[in-house]
Amino acid sequence: MTEVHTFGIDAITCHAWNNDRTGVAVCPNTNEVRVCKRLSTGWKQVDVLQEHDMRVLGIDWASKTNRIVTCSVDKNAYVWTQGDDGKWIPALVLLRTNRAATCVKWSPLENKFAVGSGDKLISVCYFASENNWWVSKHIKRPLRSTVTAIDWHPDNKILVSGSTDYKVRVFSAYIKDIEESSESGVWGPGSALGTLMEEFPNSPNGGGWVHSVAFSPCGNKICWVSHNSSICVADASKGKAVVRLYTEHLPFMNCVWVGLNSIVVAGHGCVPLLYSINDEGQLYFVSKLDTTQKREAAGLSAMRKFQSLDRQARTDLNDEFLDSIHQNTITCVRKMSENEFSTSSLDGQLVIWDLKLLENSIAGLRIA
Repeated sequence: MTEVHTFGIDAITCHAWNNDRTGVAVCPNTNEVRVCKRLSTGWKQVDVLQEHDMRVLGIDWASKTNRIVTCSVDKNAYVWTQGDDGKWIPALVLLRTNRAATCVKWSPLENKFAVGSGDKLISVCYFASENNWWVSKHIKRPLRSTVTAIDWHPDNKILVSGSTDYKVRVFSAYIKDIEESSESGVWGPGSALGTLMEEFPNSPNGGGWVHSVAFSPCGNKICWVSHNSSICVADASKGKAVVRLYTEHLPFMNCVWVGLNSIVVAGHGCVPLLYSINDEGQLYFVSKLDTTQKREAAGLSAMRKFQSLDRQARTDLNDEFLDSIHQNTITCVRKMSENEFSTSSLDGQLVIWDLKLLENSIAGLRIA
C-alpha cells in the first residue's frame, strides 16, 4: 500500500522525481540538493547540487528535457543539466529579484518555468538562445506580498499563484518570444504576459495566507489550501464560482489533484487526506489515507526518554510516536502517476502511496 524511503537525513523540505521515477532530488532543509538513484538494494546518492548559498525552497524536475530547476533564499534560481559524466551542471537564471525565491515550477511544455518571490512578483523564465542564458519577465501587479505557491494550466500559457496577502490570482503567462499567439479559454481571452485574468480572496473576511495552489487535470478548476485550515475550489466552467470548506484539521501545506474530482491534501497534521467534489459542485471529506496504528514506545532507554522530554516537553512515554507513518509536518506532495503520489516530511521520510491499493484496503474509498 505504501513504500517508505529514507536518505539518512533529518528532514526533507521538498522533493522532485525524474521521468521514470528512478531518480529523486531531495532538499534536507539546507543549501544543498541531493540527487539519488534507485537501485535494487535501495537509494544511492549520485550527486549533490551545492551552488546555492542559502536554504533551497523549491525544486522541480522536467520529465521530458531532464533538467532540474532550484530556487533559494539566496534570491537565485539555477537550471541544472546533466553532463555526459552524469554530473549536474548549473546555469544561473537572471531573476532580477531582491528577496528570497520561494517556489518554482516548470511549465507543461518545459520551455519555461515560473519562480515566486518574496519581492511581490513572479518571474517567468525562458531560455534566450541568442544570448545563451536563462532570462525572465516579471508579473508584478496586483501582487502585494510574498508569492508562496504557483502552478501551470495544462495549456502552458496560464499561471495561478497564491500569496501571503490571502489572495489566489490567475495570470496570463504567454511569452510572445517563444510561443504562438494565445487563444481564448475558460479563464478568459488570451492576453499579454502578466494580465490578471481572475482574483479570488481566500475567504470573504480575509482568511489565512495561501500555502498551495493546483490546477485540475482539465484546467477548469483550481484548488488551494491555506493557513486557516480551509480547502477552496474555483470552477471556471461554472462562472468561476468558489466552494469553500473549513476543516477541523491543522493547516494543510499542499494540495494535488489525483483525479478529475479528487484532491489529496496534507500538512501539519502529518497525514494525507482525500477530498472530492460531487455532481452538485460541493466539496466533501472522503477518507484519511494513512490508517497506521499508533506504535508502542515501550522499552525506551533513559537517554531517549530524556531527549524526548528535552525536545518536546513530553512526560508520557506512550506519546512518543504519532499514529501515522509521517512523524512530522508533510512539506511536499507530488503526483507520480495516475495511481501514485508521494509525500515528504520534516521527519526525513519520503513515502509513496498507491491509490489503487488504498481503494482496496479502505472501506468506501473511491478516487473519482
